[in-house]
Amino acid sequence: MCGIKHLLGENTVKYVKLGRAGIKVSRLGLGSSNFGPHPEKPFALDIDRTEAIVARACELGINFFDSAETYMFGEAERTLGEALRRVGPTREEIVVQTKCGPGSVRFKVNRSGLSRKHLLNAIDESLERLQLDYIDIYTIHRLDGETPFEETCEVLHEIVKSGKARYIGISSAFAWQVERMLGIQERNGWTKFVVMQNQYALNYREEEREMIPLLIDRGMAMTPWGVLSAGLLAGNIQRDGTRSTIRAKTDLLRGEKGFIGNSEQDFDIQDKVRAIAEKRGVSMAEVGMAWALSKPFIQSCLIGASSPAQIDSSVAALDIVLSPEDIAFLEEGYQPVNVQTIGSMMPVMAAK
Repeated sequence: MCGIKHLLGENTVKYVKLGRAGIKVSRLGLGSSNFGPHPEKPFALDIDRTEAIVARACELGINFFDSAETYMFGEAERTLGEALRRVGPTREEIVVQTKCGPGSVRFKVNRSGLSRKHLLNAIDESLERLQLDYIDIYTIHRLDGETPFEETCEVLHEIVKSGKARYIGISSAFAWQVERMLGIQERNGWTKFVVMQNQYALNYREEEREMIPLLIDRGMAMTPWGVLSAGLLAGNIQRDGTRSTIRAKTDLLRGEKGFIGNSEQDFDIQDKVRAIAEKRGVSMAEVGMAWALSKPFIQSCLIGASSPAQIDSSVAALDIVLSPEDIAFLEEGYQPVNVQTIGSMMPVMAAK
């Protein structure tokens, strides 16, 4: 049985408030997209390997765990829930976030999207898979393009008031969508979003234009995903096409048809990360993570791991303080890239 060692003052992981909400999370959150069995995903981890990773995260003070109904067709939630049960942090010590929305656990009609019908079913199914009585942060996993914003906002409020979730969040939307939904929530006295989970990395900084200023203005937390760009900034995808990990070789998001490692700029930035890593005597992953953690508008970075050692590497990044010159070198020359639209992010009916 392992508790969150912050209670004993033994770990170096710091905790921060989630925006204007009162809840506190570790500056690193453990993602679970590779947890759980899947016959077509060689990088999927079984329960024993997952348990070892979760145990190490707890030992180092990580109290924030992220999942989604779509990950491994629901098996990620199931595996994360079982790992947490085995490792044994008390429920009040941990913060569990899961997501719902487009995509589906089984790709059947009404088993997807942000409708009242699906959300009320989805929260119960996630609770069962995670073996929890409530979700700390229930997050919409992109917008579905079909459900009116009002319908989604109302049912999210009802889920919080029912006690099945404590807070709500939103992931990978456009700034105007978030602002409009916040306005709907305010006008109706409904529970408001407290956190945005969006894509952000050295080679994908488009969120700096509108989203990040909006989050700062609204007091919303930012807990980005993809900080290492699917391993690109860790050196797992090379300019010559070499891919050094199982996931880099087999995950479509990291393959030739994916959104990572398809431009010269990606690899120019990778070269800069490598240069700073060599100068500092640390890993490339630690530099990429330290850059993200240097941003005052980021509360917690979501990390992935396939071994306990990768948890150690991510936590080590918390102690790396990049100089202003290092940061300027890493950011210099960045050119705008296409906005990523993985999943259905552009509402049609909902915008009317």
